[in-house]
Amino acid sequence: MADKKMANGSGNEVCHDDSSSPIKAQTIDELHCLQKKRSSPSTPIDSSPGGVSALSEEDRQRQQLQSISASLASLTRETGPNVVKGDPARKTGSSKVAHMAQHQLVPTINISDSSMKFTHVLYNLSPAELYEQAIRHEKGSFMTSTGALATLSGAKTGRSPRDKRVVKDENTTKELWWGKGSPNIEMDEHTFMVNRERAVDYLNSLDKVFVNDQFLNWDPENRIKVRIVSARAYHSLFMHNMCIRPTDAELANFGRPDFTIYNAGQFPCNRFTHYMTSSTSIDMNLARKEMVILGTQYAGEMKKGLFSLMHYLMPKREILSLHSGCNMGKNGDVALFFGLSGTGKTTLSTDHNRYLIGDDEHCWTNTGVSNIEGGCYAKCIDLSREKEPDIWNAIKFGTVLENVVFEEHTREVDYSDNSVTENTRAAYPIEYIPNAKIPCVGPHPKNVILLACDAFGVLPPVSKLNLAQTMYHFISGYTALVAGTEDGIKEPQATFSACFGAAFIMMHPTKYAAMLADKMRKHGATGWLVNTGWSGGRYGSGSRIKLSYTRKIIDAIHSGELLKAQFRKTEVFGLEIPNAIEGVPSEILDPMNTWSDKGAYKETLQKLATLFKNNFETFTNYKIGTDNTLTEEILAAGPKI
Repeated sequence: MADKKMANGSGNEVCHDDSSSPIKAQTIDELHCLQKKRSSPSTPIDSSPGGVSALSEEDRQRQQLQSISASLASLTRETGPNVVKGDPARKTGSSKVAHMAQHQLVPTINISDSSMKFTHVLYNLSPAELYEQAIRHEKGSFMTSTGALATLSGAKTGRSPRDKRVVKDENTTKELWWGKGSPNIEMDEHTFMVNRERAVDYLNSLDKVFVNDQFLNWDPENRIKVRIVSARAYHSLFMHNMCIRPTDAELANFGRPDFTIYNAGQFPCNRFTHYMTSSTSIDMNLARKEMVILGTQYAGEMKKGLFSLMHYLMPKREILSLHSGCNMGKNGDVALFFGLSGTGKTTLSTDHNRYLIGDDEHCWTNTGVSNIEGGCYAKCIDLSREKEPDIWNAIKFGTVLENVVFEEHTREVDYSDNSVTENTRAAYPIEYIPNAKIPCVGPHPKNVILLACDAFGVLPPVSKLNLAQTMYHFISGYTALVAGTEDGIKEPQATFSACFGAAFIMMHPTKYAAMLADKMRKHGATGWLVNTGWSGGRYGSGSRIKLSYTRKIIDAIHSGELLKAQFRKTEVFGLEIPNAIEGVPSEILDPMNTWSDKGAYKETLQKLATLFKNNFETFTNYKIGTDNTLTEEILAAGPKI
């Protein structure tokens, strides 16, 4: 879903995507009925060694257990629970396990002072084991006809950005972006600890918890170790897919994590706790390197929480974190794709003639680009084999399908059905994409492509940007949506999301834009603005630019042919547009040529420029360094009204 702005309790405006209207179901049984379509006949519902290590297997397991127990420690009691590895439903035996993902009971670590019952730790289970746990114990979990695990995220079927909090301390006060336009809503250390204690106590009270130890970032020198403690097998499988999966040797030597998520899922926060505005709270403490999730089972909170973490950690290392797709040609030429929902980012970055480095989150280091994640999180609404064959074929055993509707007997998914939510999703390992480049790293990008679906119909199909313009349009993060037609109004709605991911950035957008320009300058990358929207008029009077033309434009960018073209400048936005591109009608390259009413074109162009200017006022009071030179340079690259 495209980014929208929503007000939060502190008076800020929060840009976000993935949000959705509340579902109609009031109980889990009603939700379950939405998930399954009735059909006949009805189906009755019944209930290898790791890496080389100097430690013995028993000592290694004991150390792992001690590390997990320390993570689960109650800070009020200053001790953790009695923890033991293994499935509480599994009968124990004396035989040793052969693989790290299989578990038997090991000696209990007696460090609890609260007489709590044993908490069984299911550690880095395999997808097959997680399937068994989910189908056996989590209502609403089923295997579909293609082998994917269909599951429900409960009442929350999208992220809850108004409930996201960041601890504001001495360091984050200076380092993070606060105030108008920022996604960062503050909380204090004490309130975080109250919520942490609530989540940890809930997890410790369960018969079993799922623990994932995994990595972020395919660049080995900047890899982050993360631990996810969760109450649901669905969440464990989701993160197994979305994070980078360690080898047995890496897992054996994992040690203490760099960051830990405590996901208490459906267990709510106390609404009367200071800073809380609902029973949901997603809290991040950068000093403690911890995140707490209460009152939501939507798995995307974990994925995007870790992305926010990377938006904080990586720039401190002079590494640029990016909300983008990334692919590489067979000659090693890398392209970055930025774009909000509906701009064609997934379609255009997925190219059978190029290798996929990643679909959503990347880092640009001094050596090149690297994918942050180990998987893909694809939208499924109206998914078809013809339009998205790679995603369609990736939905198989091991994939998590969220909130989809399927036929009860055949278990065939109806991707057009939005009974549960419009925001249906599939999470799968990146290896499920045939042309994925493993490891997911590449050299420095040659092209930075900013995508916009301009429903006003006034932006050119392609423009070459200088560095200042690239920063301006990167910070703007523009696209346009078509308004609802219930009352007959078809006025396009401009949408802006800073850095094409406003809900996840931690520092001021100008910081990321300046880093992007610096890396582009240093490594000779070219910026492009590509409009995949309308031509010949706004939505309702013009027509959508043909996908075949856009593909020709992208191909010309990849090959370097477009750099050789003759360019001329447009009025108002000052964009450089090419005179000709092979396979693309020359008359559509200048949008004014395609409008029969030139006066209406100029009026609409001025209107869009005004919307850009009004949006950018949020960023004009920010300075980088001792003067305001950079801000003035970026502002000068905007439209002239």
